[in-house]
Amino acid sequence: MPFSAQPPASGERYALSASLDNARHLSSLLRAVHFQDHATCFATASGLRVTVEDAKCIQANAFIQAEIFQEFVVQEESVMFRISLSVLLDCLTIFGTSSLPGTSTALRMCYRGYGYPLMLFLEEGGVVTVCKINTQEPDELLDFDFCSTKVVNKIILQSEGLREAFAELDMTSEVLQITMSPDKPYFRLSTFGNAGSAHLDYPRDSDLMEAFHCNQTQTNRYKISLLKPSTKALALSCKVSIRTDAQGFLSLQYMIRNEDGQICFVEYYCCPDENITEAEL
Repeated sequence: MPFSAQPPASGERYALSASLDNARHLSSLLRAVHFQDHATCFATASGLRVTVEDAKCIQANAFIQAEIFQEFVVQEESVMFRISLSVLLDCLTIFGTSSLPGTSTALRMCYRGYGYPLMLFLEEGGVVTVCKINTQEPDELLDFDFCSTKVVNKIILQSEGLREAFAELDMTSEVLQITMSPDKPYFRLSTFGNAGSAHLDYPRDSDLMEAFHCNQTQTNRYKISLLKPSTKALALSCKVSIRTDAQGFLSLQYMIRNEDGQICFVEYYCCPDENITEAEL
């Protein structure tokens, strides 16, 4: 009997229960935000958000919509817990990261509520493994408050454009400087590494540019060490939305299409490294 058809054990009421025919859809998204050991999971009727933070400077969110799951039931208005992301990924890939053609690992995930473990039932080829992962009190998360009304500049780029940039720019640089402007250079990425300065410009009519909405010229620097974890999501994505607010906070939203053609999103928020003076530009 498929996991999605199995009722909970008699008398058990789960705050969260979900099933997925292919656990790889979940594990690949979680790997894209796995740059710290622990994550906070937040479930509502619309889906699951997994948040990872580091040093109050960077935050990553993986959004898995309820429609991705074969079953997704949240009995309360919202369910929230902290969990070891490393252990969760180990469990999700317990049968290996690459299945034989035509086979996949089915997943049923259950959580009874505060203080209880997250239970995973994984099945592949008739073999079922049960994992119980302890949950913890969630930490208070940063609120970057990135609502659309506060966005100053926004572009949407095909991901291959950003992948090429990271391959060509000098990653010995401590910072990545991003310039977004309604006038030339429009969108510029700059590094300042051992080999000197490097700049990569994208005109607004570039084939890689899908949308260009820049209201004012902004130049901000971001620590490359903070941005590097987002390259995991970039590698999986087909498009990336790059947004900044008036303070220079950066949002990188990656659109990821899974093997079944379903769309999910991974978003990274990063604070600017420093204010740039006119003399430095």
